[in-house]
Amino acid sequence: MSVNIAVVILGYLSGSIASALLISRLLGLEDPRGKGSGNPGATNMLRLYGKKAAVLTLAGDVLKGLLPVLLAVLLGLPPAIIALTGLAAFTGHLYPVFFGFRGGKGVATLVGILFGTHWLAGLVFCGTWLLTAAISRYSSLSSLLASALSPLYVWLILEEPAYIYAFGLMAVLLFWRHRDNIRNLMNGTEGKLGVRSKE
Repeated sequence: MSVNIAVVILGYLSGSIASALLISRLLGLEDPRGKGSGNPGATNMLRLYGKKAAVLTLAGDVLKGLLPVLLAVLLGLPPAIIALTGLAAFTGHLYPVFFGFRGGKGVATLVGILFGTHWLAGLVFCGTWLLTAAISRYSSLSSLLASALSPLYVWLILEEPAYIYAFGLMAVLLFWRHRDNIRNLMNGTEGKLGVRSKE
């Protein structure tokens, strides 16, 4: 029982590491939460500071979801604990204890959690995101569609109820954090990929 609790807590603490803020400080850049969309994530980093900052941020956000879930899997913990660990890491990214509970929107961390749960789930998510982005040029729309389908992907691959509930809740939280993007998409004012912010 203590191992289960410790891994779930580790998941939250791992998720609470704000990659965008750490990368910004290491590269001598301004806090991304005060510029562009205000989101400390890879897309905003790309628009503000270019590919290098975005790739490093993306890698950090994926790893902080992947590693605690992968640890839970390697320890042979029950599916419910693995699912809770992923949910904890995702929640940590959205509401990081180390950064005043002001976090990102969770897409890259969700990708890491999916790959940690099952590599095929992560791969299909990325395929959905890339296809939607290629057609629409909207990062937010790609993230919303891929996350909405993630519970279905996990169900088809693993058929484990605990994962369905966890990824379903993560999708709901991700939609909530993207509410401004959804409004912008509906109004036709959402920024497209490849358009760098002037701020």
